[in-house]
Amino acid sequence: MERESMEYDVVIVGAGPAGLSAACRLKQLDAEINVCIVEKGSEVGAHILSGAVFEPRALNELFPNWQELGAPLNCSVTKDEVYYLTSQNSGIKVPGLFVPSTLHNSGNYVISLGNLCRWLAEQAESLGVEVFPGFSAAEIIYDEDNRSVLGIVTGDMGVDKNGSPKDSYMPGMELRAKHTIFAEGTRGHLGKKLIQHFQLDKNKDPQHYGLGIKELWKIPKEQSKPGLVIHSTGWPLSESQTGGGGFLYHMEDNQVVVGLIADLSYSNPHVSPYDEFQRYKHHPNIAEHLEGGERIAYGARAITKGGLQSQPQMAFPGGFLIGDDAGTLNAAKIKGSHTAIKSGMIAAEAIYNAMKKENVSNIVFNPAYKKSWLYQELYKQRNFGPALHKWGTFWGSAYAFIDINLFAGKLPWTLSDSKADYAQLKRAAESEKIEYPKPDGKLSFDKLSSVFLSNTNHEEDQPCHLKLEYPEIPIEENLQLYEEPAQRYCPAGVYEVVKQENGESVFQINAQNCVHCKTCDIKDPAQNITWVTPEGGGGPNYPNM
Repeated sequence: MERESMEYDVVIVGAGPAGLSAACRLKQLDAEINVCIVEKGSEVGAHILSGAVFEPRALNELFPNWQELGAPLNCSVTKDEVYYLTSQNSGIKVPGLFVPSTLHNSGNYVISLGNLCRWLAEQAESLGVEVFPGFSAAEIIYDEDNRSVLGIVTGDMGVDKNGSPKDSYMPGMELRAKHTIFAEGTRGHLGKKLIQHFQLDKNKDPQHYGLGIKELWKIPKEQSKPGLVIHSTGWPLSESQTGGGGFLYHMEDNQVVVGLIADLSYSNPHVSPYDEFQRYKHHPNIAEHLEGGERIAYGARAITKGGLQSQPQMAFPGGFLIGDDAGTLNAAKIKGSHTAIKSGMIAAEAIYNAMKKENVSNIVFNPAYKKSWLYQELYKQRNFGPALHKWGTFWGSAYAFIDINLFAGKLPWTLSDSKADYAQLKRAAESEKIEYPKPDGKLSFDKLSSVFLSNTNHEEDQPCHLKLEYPEIPIEENLQLYEEPAQRYCPAGVYEVVKQENGESVFQINAQNCVHCKTCDIKDPAQNITWVTPEGGGGPNYPNM
């Protein structure tokens, strides 16, 4: 099939903080560089979800005058509180002296990352970048020898669930480029393929992940404390020996964000991160900030947390992986936006330097990356994640405090974390059953009402974007060994095991519910589920997340 083709100097996949920053930096360096961004969300920011406490270091470098330009950083952090929750009713406020320095947020801002990305897109377009929302990147274009990336193909539109063209059919376009930057976020569909194709993770630990679940609440004015930042660890995840922790941030306009990050290395297949989050909100230290309020938005997204030891090579022939596609999030800080922005800037500068010398193949990336504060920051905190996996939340946090606060990350060893998250599950019969309380409709809610608040929508008559390599595995193996954990790890009710009249169990995929968190692609013990991009524009539409 003949496709239309367009040529650019640089094509960027994903309009998140990394991709947009790369585009802006390229245009700042040379206005003549021809740059386009494709974004699968219906608009820029529609698929962006983050806590988010934002460190402005990289933004200060990219746009020193961001305040004059109206960047949506309106709520400075005024106070940090850290709690160790010992049970469902009690907790200990950790004295500031014993809090890891990475959780001190003076000078940072509580923001909506989606709104920051919308603002970055405005800056990019004013600089001359072409931004195409509603277009998914479906395939990679390689050269004849499969040795170098030449661009991407956008997804076909108007295809029915059987793969046949509908009346509205529109074939995808080839977007060819001298350099292609992949900034898809965590567990990028094409990034995953590139890592495998070029063996970018050779001699690296497997990547590790957490599932972040978040809600936005409107609270009574008298309860609002703009700039208050609360982090917690312990209950409820500690009951199932699951790593992770919670957060609650007061924003402007009487809004509060509350969320839980559950480490996807958990071993009990009965764990449901969604239900753990619903329990979390009932803890007195959290509930007091929400009572009398109204939940107005919901979302979920996996995050990368493996750190430097899990980071693939970011440069390859013809392009780059940046941001969470390359695992640049700093798990010790629970922040990835400033690191994503910086990674995009470094990639842009490497491309500019190569183009200036008129040598497309001579990309000097690694030396610049290793000299940057981004690499130095990730190196300093490199042992945080492995320590928590190795020794648990309490002792791992104690080690991290000594390593980071007292030795500034200069202890002469690097810990390894070599077992992939999907391989951690124990058999259901060997694991403690968990009975989760029913939601009360005030602080806790069911999955379907939550998905409704995410504004998720997919064209019903389209191919399922959740692919099973071996369709029989979920029933025959996962159901027998793990009581099909997809029913519980998915925070959107996508997966069900339905008993038919003949007594047989059928694995049902409700793809329309998918909020694109990628947890199934990460945690499925058989590695049988592959998330691919649905038709462009499908998925959640986050308003202020």
